[in-house]
Amino acid sequence: MNISGKIKEIKRCRECYFMLMPFMLFFIIFTVIPVIMSVPVAFTDFNMIEYPKFIGLDNFKNLFLNDKIFIKSIRVTLVFAVVTGPLSYILCFMLAWFINQLPKSLHNIFMIIFYAPSMANIYTIWQLIFSGDRYGYFNSILINLGITFSPVQWLTDSRYVLGVVVAVQLWISLGAGFLAFSAGLKNIDVLYYEAGAVEGISNRWQELFYITLPSMKPYLLFAGVIQIVSSFTAGAVAQNIAGFPSTDYKAHTIMTHAYDYGWIRYEMGYASAICVVLFIAMYIADRLLNKVLNQES
Repeated sequence: MNISGKIKEIKRCRECYFMLMPFMLFFIIFTVIPVIMSVPVAFTDFNMIEYPKFIGLDNFKNLFLNDKIFIKSIRVTLVFAVVTGPLSYILCFMLAWFINQLPKSLHNIFMIIFYAPSMANIYTIWQLIFSGDRYGYFNSILINLGITFSPVQWLTDSRYVLGVVVAVQLWISLGAGFLAFSAGLKNIDVLYYEAGAVEGISNRWQELFYITLPSMKPYLLFAGVIQIVSSFTAGAVAQNIAGFPSTDYKAHTIMTHAYDYGWIRYEMGYASAICVVLFIAMYIADRLLNKVLNQES
């Protein structure tokens, strides 16, 4: 579509663009502009008091050559990305698909149950579940079953803290992706399934692979992007569940490292360099996802 065609399209749908304007305005001011500004700041020494001093690639050299905590945060972030990303993606889709088969009354109830964690602050509940004394729910169950005889320090023991944070992150991530899949399933025309039945499709699994998945490509892509962002930017969960910093930095993600240097040490140049590296990693993952979905289409 050429420029004149785009202008005509905007004029034709001007009411829609007018309704989008408030969101786009805030998005540009508080997301797009800061992201663009972080790139040049990443090449400076900036403490928010003095004028930024250009230092070239020194921040990036220190990240990969001298910052052992950053290297550890890469490993932790990859664990989040590899475990919670694909697993949450599959769980979101399967839950949405199964719930879509239920009667409408049950469907609405389960939609609320599985979407609620993405909206509610449930960290206090998880801290109670994994509390390190006998009154913690999980410890109480293990002791009553005779599996252990003393409380396990789930949130402070370096052997367990990452697993607990990953489990909580996985539960919380069943949100926007789940909603996107549910919307996609609702928008599939029933005529496709009727035509499939005529062509010989005889069960739900055949419908899933031959009709449902090919019809949901935009929703699959959107949910995939959501999962990439949530898994690579995981940090709030670790801070709220395991504290800051976590024991031996076992739950220290790249986003947590950026928070440390940006909002605690006020080394904005170094924090911007961390965010630039994270953005590049997310962009590469997004390109790979697009390539995979395009090949499968």
